[in-house]
Amino acid sequence: MPPGRGLTGCGASGRLPGREAAALSAISRRVVVVAALAALAARLGRDGLGLVALAATLEAPASTLLGADFVLVSAVTVLAMLGLLALALPRGAPGLGRRLALLLGALALLAATSAGSHAVARTESRAMLLAATALHQAGAALWLGGLPALLGALRLSPGTAGLVGRRYSRFAALGVGLILLGSLGFWLGYIGGLEALYGTAYGAMAGTKTLLLGLLLLLGLGNWLLLHRLRAVPDGLARVRRFVECEMAAGLAVLALAASLTSVPPAADLPEDRVTWAEITERFTPAWPRLSSPGHADLAIPALQAKLDAEWQQREAQQRPDAFTPGEGLLPPRNAQDIAWSEYNHHWAGIMVLLVGLAALLDATGRVPLARHWPLVFLGLAGFILLRSDPEAWPLGEIGLLDSLRDPEVVQHKLAALLVTGFALAEWGVRLGRIGGRFRFVFPVAMLAGGVLLLAHTHAISNVKEALLVELSHLPLAVLAVVGGCARWTGLRGPPGAGAAGPLDLACLPGADRPAADPLS
Repeated sequence: MPPGRGLTGCGASGRLPGREAAALSAISRRVVVVAALAALAARLGRDGLGLVALAATLEAPASTLLGADFVLVSAVTVLAMLGLLALALPRGAPGLGRRLALLLGALALLAATSAGSHAVARTESRAMLLAATALHQAGAALWLGGLPALLGALRLSPGTAGLVGRRYSRFAALGVGLILLGSLGFWLGYIGGLEALYGTAYGAMAGTKTLLLGLLLLLGLGNWLLLHRLRAVPDGLARVRRFVECEMAAGLAVLALAASLTSVPPAADLPEDRVTWAEITERFTPAWPRLSSPGHADLAIPALQAKLDAEWQQREAQQRPDAFTPGEGLLPPRNAQDIAWSEYNHHWAGIMVLLVGLAALLDATGRVPLARHWPLVFLGLAGFILLRSDPEAWPLGEIGLLDSLRDPEVVQHKLAALLVTGFALAEWGVRLGRIGGRFRFVFPVAMLAGGVLLLAHTHAISNVKEALLVELSHLPLAVLAVVGGCARWTGLRGPPGAGAAGPLDLACLPGADRPAADPLS
């Protein structure tokens, strides 16, 4: 934005001070550059792995697949990203020509990403679904994509921050409208009915995404109200910053869930094998937890391995066969004992989480000093996950640790154990007053990361209904993890001295052109 144009502040000139306009231009430039670099790295990594995997599957050189449609779409996407990056690198406010070029580059990027979506593979309503995809992505870019720049602007003087925030509100409102229009197209083309919403994985994930979007709208409404009442709300600008930070975290969860949606078939393509409401009710009816575990040797993979070993010993000349090879793309064998093993794991994990909650409540009373060590209970959960989550792999099974990491499900379980260990120790230190500064945010960040990980987590189960029933238990837990992480983050970051200031005209305070203090700035 050119200095002195577009925004008005206090004073007779009605123009934004030059250094404030320059700061805004620098913030927008930095956000675009960082976003472009991150997007380039993610796109090249994802499509590069896809190309290698496809070449290995077809047993063909990767160079022979360069004409594939997804490679061409990826090339256009990368070129658009590089163009936007090049246009954003020059310092100073962009002129009309560079603004038009940025707009064209953004439209090219939008068209390329839409061309790589589910809509292209449809034989019916393709045009409508492509338009819905483009509207959905454009709305997310206007709303969620503008949040990092808004957060940067909120660290400037209160007058500038308020004006930028109110201008951003208009873009966000337009983005929400586009998202809703795109969602209508998705409902008609990909879902189609209420039964598909809870009876398929695509519908369940889309419903969870809608719930998260509703939470985002509530945060956005809070920001809008505060931005238009800054004069009357003590520490209103600090509260807006906290809400925007939570909005960004929830937005990342929505984007992660949207990315996961691309890995499952649309609900409209699965008219059969849908989970009924009666089956969901039966599964989620409370029951006494399973407190006894089946033996490790009775599980499907160890039992099959023992059988193969017995046959192999009779034919020693042959290579020893493996019951399961992680990463080969085949579903692992499962039996009733595997189900019982999994139920035992989840039930005891739930008991540990319940103990954490009870200990935290005791700590809140201030009458049980020992209860302040409640985060250490999470260490038992971390050890439990590490030991029992993948019985066919290390440390219980014969598959080594490095070999087992070829299976995405195993990787996610190990990461979950590390996350639990990290936030348990960090929150324990915070509760004892031994950890401060940025390290006190390990617990809420780990909760958010765990929620995002759970949104993307899937189990390799051949039974479609069982896989969905497991997914239906994961999704609400993931949403609660995101909400809990945001709540703890806000509690730790809460506006300093909230309630101490009276109703003031923040835009015209003496010295309002100085940057506002921020613990993380």
